Amino acid sequence: MSALAGYFFAALALSLVLTPVCRALAQRFGFVATPRADRWGRRPTALFGGLAILATVLLLAVASGTARHLWPLLSAGGLIALVGLADDVLSLKASTKLIAQISVGCLLLFFGVRLHWLASPVGDALLTLLWIVGITNAFNLLDNMDGLCSGIAVIAGSCLLAGFTGAIVPEQLYISILLGASLGFLVFNFHRASIFLGDTGSLFLGVNLATLTLIAQPQGVGRSRLVAAIAVPVLLLLIPIFDTTFVTAVRLLSGRSPSQGGRDHTSHRLVAIGLSETKAVTTFWGLAAGGGVISLLVQQPDPSWPLVAALTFLLAMVIFAVYLAKIRIYADGELALLSSGTITPLVTTFMYKRRVAEVLLDFCLIPLAYYSAYRLRFEGPLFAANFPQFLQSLPVVLAVQLVALFVVGCYRGTWRYFGMMDAVVAAKGVVAGTIGVELILLYLFRFGNYSRAVFIIYAAILMILHTGSRASFRLISEFVRRRRDGQRLVIYGAGEAASMAVRELTSYSGHRHRVLGFIDDDEGKHGTRVAGYPVLDGYRGLVPLIERHAVDRIVISTRAIPVHRVRELEQLCAKQGVALSRMYVHLEHLVAVS
Repeated sequence: MSALAGYFFAALALSLVLTPVCRALAQRFGFVATPRADRWGRRPTALFGGLAILATVLLLAVASGTARHLWPLLSAGGLIALVGLADDVLSLKASTKLIAQISVGCLLLFFGVRLHWLASPVGDALLTLLWIVGITNAFNLLDNMDGLCSGIAVIAGSCLLAGFTGAIVPEQLYISILLGASLGFLVFNFHRASIFLGDTGSLFLGVNLATLTLIAQPQGVGRSRLVAAIAVPVLLLLIPIFDTTFVTAVRLLSGRSPSQGGRDHTSHRLVAIGLSETKAVTTFWGLAAGGGVISLLVQQPDPSWPLVAALTFLLAMVIFAVYLAKIRIYADGELALLSSGTITPLVTTFMYKRRVAEVLLDFCLIPLAYYSAYRLRFEGPLFAANFPQFLQSLPVVLAVQLVALFVVGCYRGTWRYFGMMDAVVAAKGVVAGTIGVELILLYLFRFGNYSRAVFIIYAAILMILHTGSRASFRLISEFVRRRRDGQRLVIYGAGEAASMAVRELTSYSGHRHRVLGFIDDDEGKHGTRVAGYPVLDGYRGLVPLIERHAVDRIVISTRAIPVHRVRELEQLCAKQGVALSRMYVHLEHLVAVS
């Protein structure tokens, strides 16, 4: 471990020195990324950050002796970095870069790099080539926001390194060097970045991580365990795969080339709904870390539960992708292009089929819940002994449960407005389906060798998964609203109208608000929470907030506030430059009938 730490810190120190040098060289010779309409950057920024990572890795790989063991990877990384450097300087065509990536992938393939996912050598070789080229491009596309690509590389490499046990091997030393070099660059690349990776760095990191997930297979994941062998690299690199798949699908459905630049990446969409760039990047860092941790769990001797977690995580990412696809990322004037098929059309051409998508989601959730119930009820040899009953009854459970959910009306709701009554409907569907399954199994098999406890556990798990998936849009929206930047807002009044005021203010597209909490003169409410936000204090506590300029806007939502208090607030807010508004709901009669 001391050797790993030594090379990591050596790479970190060297990268911290070389990155500013490369930045100075790029600025001196005019190699900077200039702002463009189809790019995210808003100011000229130096390129050549990838050169600092490349030089650090090459120098320390040679010094550590790992170059002798991993020279095919070093050669492939060096070649793809040269292609990236040429693109940074000369702007190569997409087809030229693709040919170069395929050539580098063929080089690695020639020296024995394989996925070992298919029994057919030819099929496995082609799939390996697709993996290397695909992941390389994924990192290239992921380099669209400060710190995103390099941060994901650090997280994925760290989780890959954590999977090793036993004696130190050259692959571990190399990963330590790559991590140190990437982290040293990330110091200068995080928002607001003073230097970019450029294609030199993103392609170099992509080839390295695509290859390392194959040649540096941690101990405990034998090739005979095919599912685990597939799950580990996919989970480690899930965010690059997720972003590339999403952007490619969106652009193809929009009639645009996947290689065409744009502000339609997953990270851009989070910023479009109010998150800061830093929060958007750290959100994806968190998702990458979640995938990495699950990949470590999958490497355990019994990967059954980790694989359940992996499937749940993947389904959650699919739901997240659907949510992101609904976000409008273009100005009002550009929406007219939807009809011509040149702007993201998912809302208009795909989302109307959401009922089919809901059924397909439940088609995955029901077996997941039923399998989890069996795993919880029976452990070790008992699970193996009862597995035939699971397989025998699974078609019955799947068919009956889907019909029950349909009959009670679970497929008529709207996810965006999912509430308690929708949860009640879901509970009716789950209970009806569970009872129906038990009755059918009783009729067919006299319920022999079946456990009633399994169905109780199954119903509880399915209820959690079903309602959680339906409430996901509201949960994600709430998560975003509570973390986005905007006017610091306090609502005066924590009564019945308070929650309505929160919903209206946080969903109002004209302004972005960040609710700090409520002010209420009822001392019994102080310290409580309304709609998830704290009741901070009464009027006496509000005055210091205004005077310290800790709040930008106050909204009065209660009718019970005295007139003299409103006058005091008006004078104080006018003096301190704080906006004051009033919101209340009233019924306006358009046609009066006696």
